[in-house]
Amino acid sequence: MIVKHVKKNFVLLLLCVLFVVVNINAQKTINFLSEDSVQISADLYIQHTKSAPFIIFFHQAGWSRGEYIEIAPWANQLGFNAMAVDQRSGNEVNKIKNQTKIDARKKGKGTKYLDAVPDILAAIYYVKKNYPEAKIIIWGSSYSSALVLKIAGEYPDLVDGVLAFSPAEYYSRFGKPEDYITQSAKKIQVPVFITSAQSEAAKWKTIFDNIPSKSKTSFVPTGKGNHGSRALWTSKTDHTEYRKAVKEFLLQNFIN
Repeated sequence: MIVKHVKKNFVLLLLCVLFVVVNINAQKTINFLSEDSVQISADLYIQHTKSAPFIIFFHQAGWSRGEYIEIAPWANQLGFNAMAVDQRSGNEVNKIKNQTKIDARKKGKGTKYLDAVPDILAAIYYVKKNYPEAKIIIWGSSYSSALVLKIAGEYPDLVDGVLAFSPAEYYSRFGKPEDYITQSAKKIQVPVFITSAQSEAAKWKTIFDNIPSKSKTSFVPTGKGNHGSRALWTSKTDHTEYRKAVKEFLLQNFIN
C-alpha cells in the first residue's frame, strides 16, 4: 500500500511539473528593433503551428504588455498565437514594467502616443517575417486602439483584422485633424471589432460608421463596462459579456 501511495504521489508531482513547464514555454520575452533603433520588448504566447492566426496586443496609456497576461492565454485557448508588446508610450501594469519606454528614454526618443507608431509597425513586421503564413490581427487598447485603426486603414497589406477597445479621436491635442482616425477608418477593408465602456460609445460611433469593411462588429455592454482591454479581465464584472462578443468575432472571421 505504501509503494502504491508513493507511486501515485510521484505521478501527480510529475504532472504538476509538466504543467508548469508547458506554461513557462507558452510565454517568452523577446526583443527587436523599431525603425529608429529603439529596442522593443514583447511577450510571445505560442501554442499552435506557425500558420495559426496571430494576434498582436498593444496596451493603453501609462501601461505595459502586462495588460495582457490574462488575455493572451485566453486567445491561445481560442486557437490563436499571440504577442503582447511594450510601446514606448506607457509605464507599468500588473507588476510588469514597460521596457521599450525605458530604452526609448535612454536613446532620447519621444514617448508620447504618436511616437508609438514605429513600435506597432515593427511588431507587425516581426510577425510577418517569423510567421509568414499566419493571418495577422492587431488589437489595441485606449490610445493604441485608435492607432491600430489608423494602421489598418493606411497599411492595408499588413493586417488581416483589427480589434479596438475604447478608440476615439485622441490626437487633435497633438496637432492632428479632428477626424484623424476617421480619415483612415474610411479605408479599412478587413474585419473590425470595436467596443468600450457604455459611456464611451459615442466617442467612436462616427469612426465605426465610416468603416467600409463588409465584416464589422460593434459591441456596447449592457452594464457600465470598462475602458480598454481590461474589460476582459476576469476581475471585471462585465468580462463574460465582452469575452462572448470577442470570441464570436474572432472565431467567425479567423478560425476555419
